[in-house]
Amino acid sequence: MAWNEPGGGKDPWGGKGGGSNNDGPPDLDEALKKFQDKLNGLFGGGSGGGNKSGGGRGNFGGIAGVVVVIALVIYLLAGFYQVGAQERAVVLQFGAFKEIKDPGLRWNPPLISKVFKENVTQERQYATQGLMLTVDESIVELPLTVQYNVDDVKSFVLNIRNPDASLQQATDSALRHVVGSTELNQVLSGGRQLISEDVRRRVQTYLDKYESGIAVRDVNIQEGRPPQEVRSAFDDVIRAREDEERFKNEAQAYANRVIPEARGRAQRMLDEAEAYRAEIVARAEGESERFGLLLAEYNNAPQVTRERLYIETVEAVLSNTSKIFIDVEGGNNMMYLPLDRLMQQSQTQGGSSGSGGQAFTPELMRQLTEGAAGRDAPTRSPQPTLRREVR
Repeated sequence: MAWNEPGGGKDPWGGKGGGSNNDGPPDLDEALKKFQDKLNGLFGGGSGGGNKSGGGRGNFGGIAGVVVVIALVIYLLAGFYQVGAQERAVVLQFGAFKEIKDPGLRWNPPLISKVFKENVTQERQYATQGLMLTVDESIVELPLTVQYNVDDVKSFVLNIRNPDASLQQATDSALRHVVGSTELNQVLSGGRQLISEDVRRRVQTYLDKYESGIAVRDVNIQEGRPPQEVRSAFDDVIRAREDEERFKNEAQAYANRVIPEARGRAQRMLDEAEAYRAEIVARAEGESERFGLLLAEYNNAPQVTRERLYIETVEAVLSNTSKIFIDVEGGNNMMYLPLDRLMQQSQTQGGSSGSGGQAFTPELMRQLTEGAAGRDAPTRSPQPTLRREVR
């Protein structure tokens, strides 16, 4: 027999024969009714003993109170926020600027205030590159990186809708202006530092005019390079310029070495000429003075002076000659004395015989002269006289 037939057995919820028994689970409607009674009692509503319309109003008022409390708690909790150590918070109240919050736990009423938090110490970067035209109408590809941070958080948040996009546009404009005023050689070689400083200055000027609150810290320009399609031709041009610079340096080094040497030689020649002039002048003055003294002596003793001058002249001549012809008075032969050979022979004999060799001296020459004169005049040895000398 089915459980729901008349006179049947147990129902599936634990009841017996349809009777009311508390052994089964409580009724859902009864549980909801008890919960409403408790809320009504909490917020001043009546219990379940009133009329039907009064109980409905009490139940609605209790639920509304709970909702208000919960909404108030959520509203208060939603107003709390944390400002980091590297951040600053810009607070707007009813859309107008109110204040700037420092790091810490802060609270602002939601829906009335709006908070914008920005990192003001982080170094941000923007990298770009592009093909640009230089002043000498050459195309160059120049990559660069801009490093910046937020200097004025109020201006950064309120004055510009998209500060990063404004920075990018200002950087591209400044870079093209500077590169367009620079020659290709400076862009590719040693002018990058000057270009970087000029670009940084121009970008900062543009951003200050926008009142963006951005401070540009540095602009790093990497090595410029020509377009890939013409890179080989640019490499040839660069090598040619390097060769030109090298040749100029070598020529300058040669000039620096030759010109001082030439100037030194010229100065030495001038000094030698000046010394020669001074020597000649001094010698002429000395000869003039000597001639004056000699003239005075000649006036005092003409014969003695003539003989002394003759002897001094012959001595000066014979001291510089190596061949002498001697004519002996009363003889028919003229004697030839090769002094150079005699001196050489004397030196050779002295070297071979050691210390026992005889040196060529004036005494030996006198003996040779007297011996030659004796062969021509055996009776007596007259004094030889000088007839002629051959140099």
